[in-house]
Amino acid sequence: MIRSSKHISYELKDDFMVIHIGGEIDHHNAVAVRTEIDEEIVVKRPTRVLLELSGVDFMDSSGLGLIMGRYALMKRLGGTLAVLDPSPAVLKIITLAGMDRMISVLRTKQKNNA
Repeated sequence: MIRSSKHISYELKDDFMVIHIGGEIDHHNAVAVRTEIDEEIVVKRPTRVLLELSGVDFMDSSGLGLIMGRYALMKRLGGTLAVLDPSPAVLKIITLAGMDRMISVLRTKQKNNA
């Protein structure tokens, strides 16, 4: 099942949810994104969530808070969360913050070395 809003789409397979986020995650939209994602997680109750962030062009500390909050929510619900295919900009801020030591960062897409 795929459900979509402006910059967020969801894929649910059994108890596994992939949340695709695009655009920017900053203090202007983080609350709305967080609220929408939380509602979807609470209703569907997946045991594993992947935040797919390859389409995120910009992320500030509000985006880090968004990731950490969803990580905490999934932990409270007895599930897990990982970041999937972060864009270079997102990966840089995650790494600089040291968040990659706490939350798994998975990469399925090949890096372009050109």
